[in-house]
Amino acid sequence: MPLIQLLISSIFIFFVLYAPQPLLAIFAQSFSVSTAASGALMSITMIPLAIAPIFYGLLFARKNPLSILKSAMLILALTSVLFALAPSFELLLTLRFIQGLTLPAALTAMTGFIGQQYSGLQLQQNMTRYIGSTILGGYLGRVLAANFASWFSWQSFYYLFAFVLLILALCIKPHRCQPPERAPASPKAYLKPLRNQLIVRLFGCVFCMFFCFAALMNYLPFILRDMFNITDSKTIGWVYSGYLIGAIISMATPRLNQYFNNPWRWLSTLFAIYCLTLMIMQIPLLSIFLVTFTLFCACMFMIHASAAPLANKISDAPPTVTNGAYVSFYYSGGALGSFLPGLVLQHFGYHAFLFALLLVCAIGLQLTYMTYKQGTSIM
Repeated sequence: MPLIQLLISSIFIFFVLYAPQPLLAIFAQSFSVSTAASGALMSITMIPLAIAPIFYGLLFARKNPLSILKSAMLILALTSVLFALAPSFELLLTLRFIQGLTLPAALTAMTGFIGQQYSGLQLQQNMTRYIGSTILGGYLGRVLAANFASWFSWQSFYYLFAFVLLILALCIKPHRCQPPERAPASPKAYLKPLRNQLIVRLFGCVFCMFFCFAALMNYLPFILRDMFNITDSKTIGWVYSGYLIGAIISMATPRLNQYFNNPWRWLSTLFAIYCLTLMIMQIPLLSIFLVTFTLFCACMFMIHASAAPLANKISDAPPTVTNGAYVSFYYSGGALGSFLPGLVLQHFGYHAFLFALLLVCAIGLQLTYMTYKQGTSIM
């Protein structure tokens, strides 16, 4: 399978995950559900993403990654068409849960294929390209879904990317890739990283980071509607451009990290700025919100880009185990952040919503700063 085909597939797979996000206000109105209930369309998908990678890593240890990827893409294409045709909100939730079970299989297969086919510098470069494709997929999935909803209908976008997923899946030739020959890890091995106090603190930071990010990204359409009177889905979609700009800014992470002698000091600084953006967003001016939203996204990506390699440096568990646990904490934060803050927004309003996120973000800051003050010098 050519790398470019895998990267394109990755983009469209992430359309499935993030396309509903800018449409939550539309779903809430169309199906007469509350703000928090509409957010469940994201959280119910992220719950399997938080749990399944561990089990899939064991289950698929000796399977052909391309066979897994092909099957997963066919399921995602089918469920996307059914999602567009669903007559009830309950059916939407069911289909999103099925997609949540399928997405980690696709992600495991793609990273497994890259790890199997490449090594050394080429492995690092291609994995970086893969991560870039996931960021691009997350951005385009949000923006195009919102724009299609404004130009045509939200269902039209689902039909389009479901068709592309089907074509891409049919182009996969599993027989060209041999299944890996390695013994699967023991399920107990996934608990090994949690014996390390530093790992637990770092994973706690990652949980807090993505909790806040998922919450703000999830309820952005409602915030723009209620606070800034923006109701056009196309305009809402373009506000998500702060996500992409933030991702580009975060590319400076390695260079900025050179000015800090301790990774925990660097993470503390990022979390402090993360908290600051949530405080500044309390000012009800759209221009200020857009600038701080972009900085908020940049901080999230910088924390993510710093925490992931740090976890691998300080963990004595195998890399697959460490990264599996990392992903679980990451999406656990996303699952809860996609739902619980919606209850605060629904019952207490925008300012209470931001204050709740600030409290969670402050926990992440406390974890990093406490570790830094204890003199941890692991690089």
